[in-house]
Amino acid sequence: MARIPNAELTGIYGALVKRMARRTIGNVPEAVQVLWHNRKIVNFSFGLSRKIQKFDQCDQTLKSFAHMAVASLVGCGFCLDLGYFEAHNKGLDVTKAREVPRWRESDVFTPLERDVMEYAEAMTQTTPTVTDELSARLLKALGPAALVELTTFIALANFMTRANTAMGIESEEYSAACGLAPLATAQPA
Repeated sequence: MARIPNAELTGIYGALVKRMARRTIGNVPEAVQVLWHNRKIVNFSFGLSRKIQKFDQCDQTLKSFAHMAVASLVGCGFCLDLGYFEAHNKGLDVTKAREVPRWRESDVFTPLERDVMEYAEAMTQTTPTVTDELSARLLKALGPAALVELTTFIALANFMTRANTAMGIESEEYSAACGLAPLATAQPA
């Protein structure tokens, strides 16, 4: 349960948000209901999400895995579950998406996908642990435009996952609702 109570989505804008959320994911996420207390933050979040969707220099699958790797490391069950659900809805490889929480142990990922998730985790560490070697491999594989996009995308994923975790936003079981196998869990270190 969230640490901040849900707000009722009111007015024309609230009705529109409810309709859009129900159409795209089946319900109004608790995250939206919590953010509704501050409409400027809601508008900022929706605007940011629309802008992120227009990023087109880096492969969508790589960005999806990066976001899920951040969510797994930070502990944002909402983002991890939503990412898995979205991978399913966007036709991405759900077998791989399911394995993101244990990507280091799993044998389903390519070397590039592993580098992307390592980069996502390295950026997420406090203090970040990105190395010159890892950056050079990604630059060679992706090119500068895609690496800039991936880096920005991961930074924004950190923003979202950390905010949701701090507010106590938890998984809403979207992946279970559409019949996906449970997410894999990381093996204890």
